[in-house]
Amino acid sequence: MRDSAWRLGPLPAGDDQAVAAAATACFDGIYRKYFSNEWLVNHRLPVEVRAFRRSDGWCVFLLLTPWMMGRVFLPERDPGLRVPSGWSAAERGAAPFLVIGPPLDFTILGGTQKAHLNYLPELGHFLLQPLVQSMEGYASADAVFAAWDEVIKTRDRVMEEQQRECGWQKEVSRREFFGRLAGHRTGR
Repeated sequence: MRDSAWRLGPLPAGDDQAVAAAATACFDGIYRKYFSNEWLVNHRLPVEVRAFRRSDGWCVFLLLTPWMMGRVFLPERDPGLRVPSGWSAAERGAAPFLVIGPPLDFTILGGTQKAHLNYLPELGHFLLQPLVQSMEGYASADAVFAAWDEVIKTRDRVMEEQQRECGWQKEVSRREFFGRLAGHRTGR
């Protein structure tokens, strides 16, 4: 019988700072192993977690790395999502790192989201929404997050002009922005 169930990592049971620090350490190790000699990554940028929160059974945070910035959804319990063929813990445990895996739909705060499945032994299965994938133009982590804040402001302005509402995105964006102002960050 093939191992195809969602595999939870040990992290979500810990306190928020411990989870953020462990995720940072995990991705810092990925940077050293897979990206430290790559020329298409921005070696000036750290691996950093910001805007950490728990929401609807997920640990949600922004993850900055020298190769991308994304939103990570690390489940606190089995989310009941189907793990596609080739993505079981046994199949991915010894496989080379992939930045993004297959896309999945999932529900959070009553809305359907799309994200990419990933698996790392230290984290278990998790979902990733890539937000910024071209990092070379940024001089610092703060520059990346400032640019992302401008994207959020523009999106909010356009939605307001069109009189549209996206409650989940608004709540996430508000928490990310205020988390940044409050200095909630963990980095290498």
